[in-house]
Parts: sequence; structure tokens; C-alpha cells
Amino acid sequence: MLALLTAGVALAVAAGGAQDSPIPGSRFVCTALPHEATGAGCPLPAMPMQGGTLSPEEELRAAVLQLRETVVQQKETLGAQREAIRELTGKLARCEGMAGGKARGSGATGKDTMGDLPRDPGHVVEQLSRSLQTLKDRLESLELQLRTNVSNAGLPSDFREVLQRRLGELERQLLRKVAELEDEKSLLHNETSAHRQKTESTLNALLQRVTELERGNSAFKSPDAFKVSLPLRTNYLYGKIKKTLPELYAFTICLWLRSSASPGIGTPFSYAVPGQANEIVLIEWGNNPIELLINDKVAQLPLFVSDGKWHHICITWTTRDGMWEAFQDGEKLGTGENLAPWHPIKPGGVLILGQEQDTVGGRFDATQAFVGELSQFNIWDRVLRAQEIINMANCSTNMPGNIIPWVDNNVDVFGGASKWPVETCEERLLDL
Repeated sequence: MLALLTAGVALAVAAGGAQDSPIPGSRFVCTALPHEATGAGCPLPAMPMQGGTLSPEEELRAAVLQLRETVVQQKETLGAQREAIRELTGKLARCEGMAGGKARGSGATGKDTMGDLPRDPGHVVEQLSRSLQTLKDRLESLELQLRTNVSNAGLPSDFREVLQRRLGELERQLLRKVAELEDEKSLLHNETSAHRQKTESTLNALLQRVTELERGNSAFKSPDAFKVSLPLRTNYLYGKIKKTLPELYAFTICLWLRSSASPGIGTPFSYAVPGQANEIVLIEWGNNPIELLINDKVAQLPLFVSDGKWHHICITWTTRDGMWEAFQDGEKLGTGENLAPWHPIKPGGVLILGQEQDTVGGRFDATQAFVGELSQFNIWDRVLRAQEIINMANCSTNMPGNIIPWVDNNVDVFGGASKWPVETCEERLLDL
């Protein structure tokens, strides 16, 4: 028991000295001593006496308590140092790992710091400082390299901006080119339409010329010795009188025609003015009788001409009381009145052969087209006498109209209609 007390007192003295003035790098070793060595190797310090009244048993109990406290403090100190060493060891290991294994590659003389820690804490701190400095140097090197890369990366960014600007310019040029192409397309369409109309007119003229050459005649025997042929019931074959009508208060219209169309011969002629498409119309439509329209007013005529032979037709009209007369082959077959009375015929219209006009000069209806041949279409601004009409029908007199005469250069044909030389009186004799 005395030996144990002696060792405890020695340990307490050593711990007290370490707490008052710790020496870096020192270690404390406590070893139990045999009873025989207590007097020579480890003398006990003198314990202060409190008034000198404590008994040896009480002093021993107080020493034991003080020894227990000392042991507890020493354990706490050792635990704190062990935690500090473990923390420093972990930090050092991480620093060595970040440094790229320099400690492991330094040669065979290097020490394994994880397995054998230096005994001097100052050396540990110094080694840790060197590792931290190495990491700081590497970090600065990385930052410098990063700044260098960022400064060098400016050129591709500038290049992208230049490329984007160039692409924008190319896109704008492409849009301008597309707009120009659209304008050229529209202009080309307009030019194509005009060219198509011009081509159609030229083809009609060529067709007429070829027809004349095929017939072996370069010109008619006389300006009125021709006929207009309309062989099909279509809405595009027609003839057109170039001259127009003045204002009329009376008229006589005469013509030769031949047709065998059924039902109805169609429309031999029509005159339309702005605001009135049926100013003057002669028409046989379907199974209806031949009708004369003036200002869209209707009179039925007792004429019969669809036998395939040449017939001479004359119609007279006057605005006074709207009186009219109808002649076929020189014979008066009908008369009447109240056909658009007191209505003057309006000037400046369009006179068409072979089609009925729904608008001025157009909107033809194929079902109303004339099928056959026409010749000697003349208009006078007065009512002819019956004998004058008989003389023309008997071919004893050639009397052209004073308003519209039948001459070659006053008649145009379109859509495949053609002009042929003819002597109507001679052909009529052949029909008899």
C-alpha cells in the first residue's frame, strides 16, 4: 500500500510540474516501484499539514483524493492531445493527397506520416505549413492559368460575333432577292397576259391569211364580195364591226344569211351600249320565233330562214310610235308598232356578228350563238322604201349602207371565224 501511495505521489508531482511549465516534446512515464526502492529513487514530497491536527489516516485519505483528481486531469489532457494529433494527422493526409503524392514519391528515405507520427508537435506544424504553402502555390498557378485561358477565349467570341453579323447580312440580301424575284414574277405574269393576247391576234390574222391562200385568192373581187363563216355554236367565234353607230331615230338593217341550225339559228347580230346590252338584237333562241329587241323591248318577227339556203333579211324601225317592218327575200312578212317608241338608239356601242352580248363586247352565251354564214350586212339611218329592199333582194341593185357599209376592212373575225369570198346572188341562184 505504501509503495502504491509513493508512486501516486510521484505521478501527481510530475503532472503538477507539467501543468505549470509544459516542455514541448516531453513525455511522462509512470512506473510502479517496489517497496524497497521508494526511499532511494522517488522521494515523496512533504505534504503540507493543516494545523498539524490531521491524523495519519486522514492525511492518507486526502492524498488519495488528490491523486484521483490528478489522474482524471491527466486523462483529459491525454485525450485532448490525442484528438489534436488525430486532427493534424487527417489534415496532413489530405494535404499530401492534394499535393499529388509528393511524399510517397520522394524516395525510400521518406517517412510514412500516417503510420509513424513525428514526436515533435512543432515539426508537425512546420510540415503542415509547408504542405499548405505548396497547395497555395498550386492554387495560384491554377488561377493564373485560368485567367490566361479566359483572355485567350476572347478571340472565338469575337469570331462568333463577326460570323453572326455576316449571317445577318446574308439573310437580308436573301430577303431582298426574294422580293425582287416576286416583283419580276408579277411583271412577267402581266407581260405574259399581254403577250398571249397579242399572240392570239397574230394567230387569227395568220389563219385568215392561210385560208385565203388555200382558196387561191389574195383578195376579194370587190370589197363587199365576202362572207363571214361561223361553223360552230361556241362562245368564242364571232365577227366585230369596227365602226360604231351614231344616235339614231330610225334605221334599216339588211343582210344575207344562211343557216340550218336547229333549234334556232342563234343571234345574227347584236348592238350593246353602256347600261343597255340589248340596245338592238336579232335572235332566234330555241324553239321561239325570231325576235327583234330594241332597248330590251321585244317584237316577234314572222321570218323562217333555217332551211340551209341564202335568204335576204331587212328590218326597219322608227322611234315615232315604235313602228317596225320585217322583209324576207324582198317580201314584207310583218309589221307592228310600240316597239320602244320615242327611244333614240344610243351611240358609241359595240356591234357584234354571231353572238348576243350580256355586257358591252363580251359575256357571250354559246346557246345563243349564230351558226351559219353572213354577208352584205348594211345599216342606214332611215327607213328604206319597199322597192329599194326588193331591188337588193333581187340582186338588181347594190346599195351599201350610209352608216355601216359591208366592206372587208370594216369587219374583224375572232376565235376561228373566217372570211371567204362569195357572190351571194350567184350562190342564191344555185340554191333555187
